[in-house]
Amino acid sequence: MEQNVIVSLKDIVVEYDGEKVLDKLSLDIPDKGFVTFLGPSGCGKTTTLRVVGGFVEPKSGVVLFDGKDITDLPPYRRQVNTVFQKYALFPHLNVFENVAFGLRLKKLDEKEIRRRVLEMLEVVGLKGFERRAVTQMSGGQQQRVAIARGLVNQPRVLLLDEPLGALDLKLRKEMQLELKRLQREMNITFIYVTHDQEEALTMSDTVVVMNQGHVQQIGSPEDIYNEPENAFVADFIGASNILDGVMLADYRAEFSGREFVCVDKGFARNQPVQVVIRPEDIKVVPAGQGMLTGVVEDVIFKGVHFEMHVDCDGREWLIHSTQACRQGEAIGMDIGPDEIHIMARMEE
Repeated sequence: MEQNVIVSLKDIVVEYDGEKVLDKLSLDIPDKGFVTFLGPSGCGKTTTLRVVGGFVEPKSGVVLFDGKDITDLPPYRRQVNTVFQKYALFPHLNVFENVAFGLRLKKLDEKEIRRRVLEMLEVVGLKGFERRAVTQMSGGQQQRVAIARGLVNQPRVLLLDEPLGALDLKLRKEMQLELKRLQREMNITFIYVTHDQEEALTMSDTVVVMNQGHVQQIGSPEDIYNEPENAFVADFIGASNILDGVMLADYRAEFSGREFVCVDKGFARNQPVQVVIRPEDIKVVPAGQGMLTGVVEDVIFKGVHFEMHVDCDGREWLIHSTQACRQGEAIGMDIGPDEIHIMARMEE
């Protein structure tokens, strides 16, 4: 089923001090989805969010909203609200007045304002907190106030710029699920910015992986994780073993000094490629029984699994296994055809 597009960015260029932060970036945002911009610091994800919100004017390119050009519209005239990293709450106003602020600017009548604010506070789990001073609230509660303030204006799109960054791990996990629930309940588009891979995979319908002002890959969390399109995505989304190899023929690749059956095709014969193998996809077997043999250099207990660093012919491999091995032990490594992901070698 094809999704409607609510926001389209066409050939967006943004420069700071003559340096391109976004370089002809084009992107379609599906309506009523949870879309996450993911990438390292400085990759352009927050700038892209701010272009959508109207806080950054592109040097060139077009921003379309429902097919209409809104490139020159100021933020307050867009059907978009933003939840900032620092929440940007008004410390002198109580919870009710913080949430009501945007509605008062629209000059709605008092009865309607009260109805909408109380309704929204109930949705975010803050019923009964109307008179509380925001300065007396925890980080998680303040964040809920900021979200309520963003949603009470009934925007078509809510922009969230790393809003969980200041929270502790347990609260962060709770709020991830809470935001996902809110997005489904409100049935509007959430565009979320994070550099946390796990957060992106947990919350999103669509992940946009960015690096150096360019989109590297767009897809569902499962696609991004299981079928990375290049070595940057493979390395950034979870741990990976990335090796140089050669595609001998369809379904046959050579790496680590031996030939493997894989599920990829369509490469030229003897084309240099990069091979991606996830640490959890390597099966540990007795030495001599695997396709490769290595020596365990390091074992770290991670709770659910053991993380092992294994030397195989002078190259370090990362293996995640529920089976513990001893440091210095020789092990066999088995890798099935489905666990081998082949991609064209990236230009250096």
